[in-house]
Amino acid sequence: MIITMLVLLILKPGTVSAASLVTFENPNPCALKGSSVEFRCSYNYSHEETVSDTAWFKGELKDGHWKRVALSSLLSYQNRTEYVGDLQHDCSLAIHDLQDSDTGHYYFRFDTDAYGWRSKDSVYLTVTELSTTVYPDSVRAGDNVTLECKTSCQLPSIVWFKDGRQMAKPEFQAQREDSGNYVCAIKGQESAPSEPVRLDVQYPPLNVSVEVNYSGHLTANSSVNLTCSSAANPPADNYTWYRGTVSSFSTMVQVGSGQVLSIPSLGASRTSYVCQARNPLGEDKSSEVLLRVDETDSDTHHLILLVGVGVKVVIVLLLTLVIIWACSRRRRCRSAVDKEENNCDYENVSRVKMGIRNNNK
Repeated sequence: MIITMLVLLILKPGTVSAASLVTFENPNPCALKGSSVEFRCSYNYSHEETVSDTAWFKGELKDGHWKRVALSSLLSYQNRTEYVGDLQHDCSLAIHDLQDSDTGHYYFRFDTDAYGWRSKDSVYLTVTELSTTVYPDSVRAGDNVTLECKTSCQLPSIVWFKDGRQMAKPEFQAQREDSGNYVCAIKGQESAPSEPVRLDVQYPPLNVSVEVNYSGHLTANSSVNLTCSSAANPPADNYTWYRGTVSSFSTMVQVGSGQVLSIPSLGASRTSYVCQARNPLGEDKSSEVLLRVDETDSDTHHLILLVGVGVKVVIVLLLTLVIIWACSRRRRCRSAVDKEENNCDYENVSRVKMGIRNNNK
């Protein structure tokens, strides 16, 4: 009895290590940078005692000595720690927005009206980051792809997201629509994903198409531009144009290169064109594009020209006839006048002579 009282008197002024009085549910937690972690903790003490204060400390090596520094005195932990325990038996602590520097040993202490108790054991926190990798490095359409999520800790279930949408599994056969950004995250901690990794699926030209551009009606003299486009990765770097009058590609002849084919003047009334696109992975061609000249407009144009020429010829003929008629009429008029003048002179002379004769009588 005397020995027990002496021990109590010795222990009362100071702090007593009570490893058996503090229990950590998970002494080696691992959490993601930027996420939150909670140290689940409980403590016990004598029923005669009353808890007056609790505190958490972090172990740091200073000047070659291991020291416990109160989290409340560390500026880097301000507004990031939250004591979620109580003054009874729960000593749990939450740390938010974890940083790499948060990795380390953490200790708990509680004070009663009789003694100050501190944990001998510690919680060792590891702060880690997720990293993603794509295998293989270079992916073509049809290749098998594996996405790997790495971390320095053994973490629970991993979930994957492509461009913000959750995926079913990280192994698949790549198609061109699988290109995008991929991230992994811990299930339940999706707010702290990994840095994105880019998957770039390469494929030869697909869906080659031709756009026809011209103004007005498509006639024999129309100027036309044909533009070739395709889906390809890497983009198509070679375009070849072929022309023919039938739909058989083997009978067509090469007429140009480049993404745009300019036709200054259409010739035949029905001409087919095909574009072939190529990149380092392969090639593909468009369907046949038939340029049909509007023969109705052409015939109408020719008819208008013929009518115009006919009208001009008629006008010239009419003018010629009018001139001829006018000249003929003018000649007749002159002949009549001359004749009339001749008749008048003769009558006048006769009358004069007759008058003379009567006077002689």
